Amino acid sequence: MAQQNHDQYLEAMGIQTWRLRQSPSQSDDIRAEAPVAEAPITEADTSAGLDWPELVASIKGCTQCELHQQRAQAVPGVGNQQSDWMVIGEAPGADEDQQGEPFVGRAGKLLDQMLLAIGLKRETVYITNIVKCRPPGNRDPRPEEAAACEQYLKRQIELVRPKIILAVGRISAHNLLKTDQKVGAMRGKRFEYADTGIPVVVTYHPAYLLRSPAEKRKAWQDLLLARSVVAENS
Repeated sequence: MAQQNHDQYLEAMGIQTWRLRQSPSQSDDIRAEAPVAEAPITEADTSAGLDWPELVASIKGCTQCELHQQRAQAVPGVGNQQSDWMVIGEAPGADEDQQGEPFVGRAGKLLDQMLLAIGLKRETVYITNIVKCRPPGNRDPRPEEAAACEQYLKRQIELVRPKIILAVGRISAHNLLKTDQKVGAMRGKRFEYADTGIPVVVTYHPAYLLRSPAEKRKAWQDLLLARSVVAENS
């Protein structure tokens, strides 16, 4: 991508230059965050061995937790199902619930800009969420809701087999990595998802970046780290 295009995308993110600065202190965080308790899946894992059409149908018809009662539709995911990149957020919002696609509101537009800044178009990555149905009032997903969806996410990761997972936000990072660390403490590091060996990089959620634009430079550093991890594995 030409330098001019880089500058254009980074300017849209609110970043004046794209030179990587020194890694931030691990104590630098957005706020105190409550830990996410782990909860076992109480229902049988019905997603093992499913292909993409079967998995999507299973997600759309899921009734394993109470979220199905108020949803307009479930939101399985979107994008390139064989991508090197997998972006995982927390849960659908109102726009996603209506359109059936993750990250389509203002936060989604910023995510698109972030991906473009490292030369990736939205359709070239696979995007999904920890929870596939919208929590009422856009509240945080409860542990039992994330646990009910975990089998679907696990199967999606098995099918995509990405070279990098970008964990977007606290809920995503906590559920993927089974931790209660703050986002700021996880940034700038390389983790692995379960026992798969798939690298995980944690960054801020675009919705948070819209409220705190000064943190966009840190998100840019996270994207550069993720890109370097993919390059190492290519």
